[in-house]
Amino acid sequence: MVSRRRSLQFAGAAVAAALAGCSGDVLSDETSRKYALQIQRIATEPVPWALYEPPEDELFGDPARAALDAILPTGRHVTHGYTPISEGAYVEHDGQYYRIDQFVSGRAVLERPLVRVESVEEAPEEAVLLDSLEQPSARTVKILHSHVVTDGASASASLLRGDAYVMARPAERESRLVGELDGRVVRMTAEGELSYRIHVDREQVTLTEHTTLANAVADDREAFREVVLGSAVDADLGAIDLSEDARTLLDRAIERETYRETGEPSDAFETLLRRLGFAVDESETGRILWDGRSLFRASFYVNRTD
Repeated sequence: MVSRRRSLQFAGAAVAAALAGCSGDVLSDETSRKYALQIQRIATEPVPWALYEPPEDELFGDPARAALDAILPTGRHVTHGYTPISEGAYVEHDGQYYRIDQFVSGRAVLERPLVRVESVEEAPEEAVLLDSLEQPSARTVKILHSHVVTDGASASASLLRGDAYVMARPAERESRLVGELDGRVVRMTAEGELSYRIHVDREQVTLTEHTTLANAVADDREAFREVVLGSAVDADLGAIDLSEDARTLLDRAIERETYRETGEPSDAFETLLRRLGFAVDESETGRILWDGRSLFRASFYVNRTD
């Protein structure tokens, strides 16, 4: 659906200064920056590109389909501890187009299985191999494994409650991990390295209540196309003001899918980046461009080179 962005801060200079134990300009004559602008054409038309389709799996797909069945065209759906569909997704129903909206509607104290793991030095012969588990069980073990090996600093730490994972989704509550693996050992590899004993406890936990609903945004395909272009496009290539040199660089980037420069960026390149909405010293991915015929996904990367 609408593009999700991730801005990657360029911190190389600060890190180099800290390592050197000095202040001032850390970019020496031997060190410069490499810039890469990637522009890739999106083969799909704007309308099908923007429409959300639930995945086929039971972990994420089934809750999404249940939510859509409940909210289209004018209903609402309540979940606890998880959101079934991403905020802002667009869907179609009976020729009309809707935007998915969500809000926190309260909290509820409910009994849920909480899974914890304990490291095991030597896995027993009857240990269960991670690859043999279905997605709801395997995903939970992987999240807890990352928590253990990073000492709580993994990217998935926000999914945990302390050292436990709350099995909130229906497929999680009905998984093997909850049903039969309590007290069993799971091997992360066939060789038995990094094995964990599973502990499952049913506890009363306070879960955030999420309400999902659908708001109509367009009555037909053409009207929805304008909604997509108005909400998803970051830069209209036909409307931005570019010099001849900057326009040439843009055409080259589209043709080759990547344009690169090293050292100080040229005036034309810097102008192009700013017109596309990029900061010259920050990496950023996932900006959406439109040239009147096609959508493009643009990303800009900044790296140091010695």
